[in-house]
Amino acid sequence: MSLSRDAAGNVARVLTEALPYIQRFTGKTIVVKFGGNAMVDDELKAHFARDIVLMKLVGMNPIVVHGGGPQIGELLKRLQIESRFVDGMRVTDSATMDVVEMVLGGTVNKEIVSLLNANGGKAIGLTGKDGQLIRAKKLKVTQKTPEMASPEIIDIGHVGEVESISTDVLNMLVNSDFIPIIAPIGVGPDGASYNINADLVAGKVAEVLQAEKLMLLTNIEGLMDKNGKVLTGLSTQQVDNLIADGTIYGGMLPKIGCALDAVKSGVTSAHIIDGRVPHAVLLEIFTDTGVGTLITNHSLTAAGA
Repeated sequence: MSLSRDAAGNVARVLTEALPYIQRFTGKTIVVKFGGNAMVDDELKAHFARDIVLMKLVGMNPIVVHGGGPQIGELLKRLQIESRFVDGMRVTDSATMDVVEMVLGGTVNKEIVSLLNANGGKAIGLTGKDGQLIRAKKLKVTQKTPEMASPEIIDIGHVGEVESISTDVLNMLVNSDFIPIIAPIGVGPDGASYNINADLVAGKVAEVLQAEKLMLLTNIEGLMDKNGKVLTGLSTQQVDNLIADGTIYGGMLPKIGCALDAVKSGVTSAHIIDGRVPHAVLLEIFTDTGVGTLITNHSLTAAGA
């Protein structure tokens, strides 16, 4: 199909705008957390797969960490296993952990691998148990009510936090032209499996690899101020101030905390981007405007920087 002169001009402008970003990020590692609407909408999934494959083809090193909460919940419901949550975290007994491994390490992981491979990529799926990629420890949750003299420690089962990430496994894959697709399941000292928040895993992977970017796909436009306006370029100090004054609160705190920790630990920039936008990853990396909130150690105004 031939393009009109105007359409061809638009393509040329897009490529010209993208060129400096391609040059700047060639050879750089970019960790992307894949979740939310982008994971359940077929068209958005296809766009995401093409974005990641294109990043690899132009010389970047993308690494994908994915979630799968809705898919886990759906299978638990079909199996008539009750889902319970404490502070937003799924209580994970042995039966639930089996389902988590089945969904994250099996169904969801392999679907993403297949999508990327169908679009010309060389994706390889793994969980944190493979090569002991993610060493985990049990997450301790405490709750305190006014009636309690001291906080109560609540056992939420096989829910973990990252103790360490094996860079050997990731470097081997990245240097072999593969695109790692990681399910956030860790392994404990005793060989037990642990369900870990995918944002936290993505953040830790970005930290240990000193990645250029950490990108967290969400179901919102980005961080917003108290007037509902999207905040594009923020320094870590500005984010700390927004947390302190209550602008950032509730469910966004863990995600922002993860992004903040990554940048403070040496990741060049973190991005909270709207996964509901087609080709959100490419728009954030390759355009001047971007589609979300950029957090760095410097004051910036352009989300695509």
